[in-house]
Amino acid sequence: MDKQRPNSAMASNDPELSEPSEPSEPSADPQPGDLIEIFRPAYQHWALYLGDGYIINLTPVDESQAATMSSVKSVFSRKAVVRMQLLKEVVGNDSYRINNKYDDNHTPLPVREIIQRAEVLIDQEVSYDLLGSNCEHFVTLLRYGEGVSEQASRAMGAISLVTAAASAFSVLGLINTRSRNRPF
Repeated sequence: MDKQRPNSAMASNDPELSEPSEPSEPSADPQPGDLIEIFRPAYQHWALYLGDGYIINLTPVDESQAATMSSVKSVFSRKAVVRMQLLKEVVGNDSYRINNKYDDNHTPLPVREIIQRAEVLIDQEVSYDLLGSNCEHFVTLLRYGEGVSEQASRAMGAISLVTAAASAFSVLGLINTRSRNRPF
């Protein structure tokens, strides 16, 4: 893997790069600052496109893990490392798309600022939490200045539903047990 950082052409003075691109078709070429959604078995991994074929994303602290395990291993370690990698290497055999889905509700920062914020974090170790600080939170924080994760929100909703159902069944079981134990 090429560990060299590309030159600052990622944060070009090109006026077309002064603002993030509009949501794109999956087959379109990504532009600096775009959110990249990578479809892994059972979940989506998120990255931010820097330019020149490179992305920034969260990886496990132990680099020896395969790219497909990146978010899964981080869940258990509660730590991740910010890495700049080639998009094609991170995607591997999986598919991806440009997905700036939050642009309607969140104003993207200028591309130059997004790239600068990202570059400062390369090779830094960060906290990782599946529900509060995951790979989607990370890249949306870079793009919008606010961490957002629809994936985490859905998971929290599912957990809340299961917890509420378990509580209801527990209460019903307790009521049912008490009524059977009455002496009269």
